[in-house]
Amino acid sequence: MAIKVRDYEVRLTRTKEERKQVRQLRYRVFCLEEEASATEEQKNLGEEYDSYDTYADYMAVFHNNKIVGTYRIIDRDAAEKMGGFYTEREYNLSKIKKVKGNIAEMSRACVDAEYRENGLVMRLLWAGLCEYIVKRKIVILFGVPSWVGSKPAQFAQAISYLYYNNLSPLHLRATVLKDKLEPGVDPRMTQMNILPRAFVDEEEAKKQMTPLIKGYLRLGATFGRGVFIDKSFGTCDVFVMVQTKNVDKTYQKHFAGSENAFDEFDIKAGPLQIFGKIVASPFTGAAKAIRAFAELFMREDADDVEYISKENSEEESEKQGE
Repeated sequence: MAIKVRDYEVRLTRTKEERKQVRQLRYRVFCLEEEASATEEQKNLGEEYDSYDTYADYMAVFHNNKIVGTYRIIDRDAAEKMGGFYTEREYNLSKIKKVKGNIAEMSRACVDAEYRENGLVMRLLWAGLCEYIVKRKIVILFGVPSWVGSKPAQFAQAISYLYYNNLSPLHLRATVLKDKLEPGVDPRMTQMNILPRAFVDEEEAKKQMTPLIKGYLRLGATFGRGVFIDKSFGTCDVFVMVQTKNVDKTYQKHFAGSENAFDEFDIKAGPLQIFGKIVASPFTGAAKAIRAFAELFMREDADDVEYISKENSEEESEKQGE
């Protein structure tokens, strides 16, 4: 299913050309703007990619046939074909991988520079992710959002706040792999409790957080332990995890002030209730959940939301070896 709002559309890519556009957008954002390292081949092609792109899905927002926002998604099946998740180069995921059901990694999130002031692009990406979660029965969604810069002390308030307030439960907690740090990176820089708890100011911490990290927090995300310094990308990474069964109550609390806010209205088929039930259900029939949750994300654009169903053969991304 594709979700359209006026002349914008979000869906998985379907062709080699669309997948190429995604990698070109990533090159412009990560390599040209943020000065991540690139090979000569990547420079010649104008594309950012790695071996994990081979079996990954690309969620993309289209505007006038141009891809203006994207996420790379790797679920359990794709990871098994590639020998693991990209995130395992930085964090120990052994606890999460033991969870029954499908799990998926989000990475390489970016939006074209001309569209960053348009919140619709990011909201469409979230709506597309919700559709993916429902259809693939994802129980845990995770990834490594970043700050641009290789010195965690620059983001001490935000990182320390996450450590004291939003660590994942111990039985699901990912931990940084210090032995994967590049030569010259001091392992002590991976510590998240950079500041004592008494020195952490919530207002300042929120100012230091990227919009993406703030978005994860609104979803009820929790964070792994440790900061990974990625010198090739010039970033400080943290591990984020969303248990999808908790998203419905989180959104009730965020939008209405209470996780039970909708009980008194007896909403039997509301977007929040449907989402949680469909994700946990072994059955199909998720169209209502997808539509309701997409409309929740669209808010003021809800009246313009359209849903375009495709045959399964057309919905699947056309993979290529990179």
